[in-house]
Amino acid sequence: YIKESRHPVVEKVINGEFVTNDIIMDKNTNILLITGPNMAGKSTYMRQMAIIAIMAQIGSFVPATEAKIPIFDAIYTRIGASDDLVSGESTFMVEMTEAANAIASATDKSLLLFDELGRGTATYDGMSLAQAILEYIHDKIKAKTLFSTHYHELTSLSGDLRNLRNVHVSAVEEDGKIHDDYRIDYMRK
Repeated sequence: YIKESRHPVVEKVINGEFVTNDIIMDKNTNILLITGPNMAGKSTYMRQMAIIAIMAQIGSFVPATEAKIPIFDAIYTRIGASDDLVSGESTFMVEMTEAANAIASATDKSLLLFDELGRGTATYDGMSLAQAILEYIHDKIKAKTLFSTHYHELTSLSGDLRNLRNVHVSAVEEDGKIHDDYRIDYMRK
């Protein structure tokens, strides 16, 4: 439960005011499935969760108005695109290897942050991978998880996976143009 959270690094370097967001995962919510347009703040939201968790665990100031955070045994992330040209691994292979390591190592006391898993392959295959990973985390690992995706079809999983909650980064239309407002909207179950 984190109220009005901020990313301390982004807040320091941006021009303008940082938009605060809540990060709420109650006892019945293990997974936040995050959707929204590119550049709307999904990755920043996930990164600020990691930074806040680390800061809290070392006894530091937490950039939020209120925070109730469990002790995590580990934080596993798969954020950002990269490849390993030296060993001949594609972005997709690096992504799958890192995700597999996180899934194999995580416990119900871990924090998982997965940003757009499955994007490096065909749409149907990527969506199937993302869904299978979400279902496995939900049913077997039960770790607190933030999972961003452009596969909006995955939002229907909230009907089958009782501990998954959909959140959406909103955008607003003004004068015929779309503007990101960087606000996380918690959608009804």
